[in-house]
Amino acid sequence: MIDGGSPGALKKLEKQSSKFSIRPGDVRLIILTHGDFDHIGSAADFRALTHAQLAIHEKDKGNLEESIFNYSPGITRWGKISRSVLLPFLKHKKISTSTPDIVLDANDFPLHDFGIDGNIVYTPGHTMGSVSVLPDSGEAFVGFPFRSGPGLPFYGKDLKKIKESWKILIARGVR
Repeated sequence: MIDGGSPGALKKLEKQSSKFSIRPGDVRLIILTHGDFDHIGSAADFRALTHAQLAIHEKDKGNLEESIFNYSPGITRWGKISRSVLLPFLKHKKISTSTPDIVLDANDFPLHDFGIDGNIVYTPGHTMGSVSVLPDSGEAFVGFPFRSGPGLPFYGKDLKKIKESWKILIARGVR
């Protein structure tokens, strides 16, 4: 499973899992692409339901371990405006504290032991602990919200690092 959703998203996960005939025990790994509240908010609840291992990069794990609400700053004009409008409504969200089973670093993390041909790859920029999931089939699963195609993410910590991470993904043949 990729990402843990916003706080309070457990019921939504159960509904979607049922819709696709996925039993909680089928999930063996929850990969948190970064430490923003809307990606780690229900990770502890999902872990309790599935008994899956939880993986997050070492640079973002403090958000999970200490229930830190993080909402990356706006990069684009829309990101800056939407963040300022949404933040007052979101900052009260409670993230459950959890300790990761797998702490990722700058090295690729192979997913073969979890039945997936591919790797988790360190791709900082959105947050300093952002990672992407790269199946061998050529896709990339990244943690940027509100994007259905190419373009700048609305939010992020470091635009230069985001662009460097894109180059890494392109060099690896991501389509």
